[in-house]
Amino acid sequence: MENQIFKLKNNIEVFYRHNEKTPRTALCFNLSLNKPEKTAGVYALLARLFLQGTKTRTAEQLANELEAYAIEFSAELKQDYLRFRFVCLNEDFSKALELMTDIIKNSTFEEFDKELVKMTGEIVAELDSPRLKVSDAYYRTMFNEHPYGNTYTKILETAESITKQDVLDAYKEIFNNSKKVMAFVGELPFDEVKEKLDIAFGDISNDNDTKELPAVEALTGEKKAEIIKPDANQAHILKGWFVPTYTSDEYAPLVLLNIILGASGLSSRLFLELRDKKGLAYVVRSSYEALSLCGNFSIYIATEPKNIEVSMAGFKEEIDKIKSINVSEEELENAKNNIIGKWAFTQETNMQQACMYAHYGVLGAGFDFNERAKELIKKVTSEQVKACAEKYFNDDCVVALLKP
Repeated sequence: MENQIFKLKNNIEVFYRHNEKTPRTALCFNLSLNKPEKTAGVYALLARLFLQGTKTRTAEQLANELEAYAIEFSAELKQDYLRFRFVCLNEDFSKALELMTDIIKNSTFEEFDKELVKMTGEIVAELDSPRLKVSDAYYRTMFNEHPYGNTYTKILETAESITKQDVLDAYKEIFNNSKKVMAFVGELPFDEVKEKLDIAFGDISNDNDTKELPAVEALTGEKKAEIIKPDANQAHILKGWFVPTYTSDEYAPLVLLNIILGASGLSSRLFLELRDKKGLAYVVRSSYEALSLCGNFSIYIATEPKNIEVSMAGFKEEIDKIKSINVSEEELENAKNNIIGKWAFTQETNMQQACMYAHYGVLGAGFDFNERAKELIKKVTSEQVKACAEKYFNDDCVVALLKP
């Protein structure tokens, strides 16, 4: 495997990975979001408008060309960055790059009105899912008045006030004030890739990476969000805490704490205790999300409405256990193998690898972060896992509940 890091003539950093005998090539281009959006929904709408036509191609022409060459292309909004990515046959790399360049540099955003109506309609439909609804309430409460809290319900409240000028301003802002990072994974030779990327993107401005994002406010005490959904036949509970993110020494213990508690499926504690033994859950799991400004750790259960109190007590019981008794060596070792195996599984394709490298690159963790994280995970002790649980599983939390 031949990995190289180089810079385009405008200093955009690029990670190149040579994977032999792979017929498809992947490129991921991330631009950091350094300012809060003017109105909730502006960035989401911007991401959607990139495929709706450029100065030389209509939306239909774009779609037809992408399909004719079997190029999978997407523009997506993440919490911390805007992501463009494509995967194509090796011989079509130049064509895919030409289309990506056209979309990024020459989008007209003319379908603004149509796309705004479409976006709000899709959000309304998606919020019919109780799970998504409870998750929306959770994030909105946890990140109150912060850009991370610009959830679907918040977007619906502000959508009517979004103007096309807001989208154009956001586009200009992101392109003039962002950290830009690319990752290429495939079989094409290094010199060819470097030359083509320099021609395509070596002329865009890349001088300013000033973060102007507000800090995330700490929680004080328990914050509750309750949703009554008359037609729901299950109750959905999501409880979470602020924890450190990937820059912290506690990142590796938190990753393992998540696997042990609820992210390893059938073998996790929440699944065994609340679903298998007590029959409380349809679904139960935990999640650890590491964002640029903070991390959050949550536990989720879908249960019968009559079991809400018992389920909450079950959460408390499992958390008290992991706070007071060291995890056994066997359980810890299984968790380490589980996460390292899971990462390997989710990094099999060129596209998955390109997205991972560009993700850690744009967040400033370094392109090799995943490799370093694996080594840190191997060294974690059961005492460290217990210490993290004791430190962060406290009364400063968010509880979002949806019930009939």
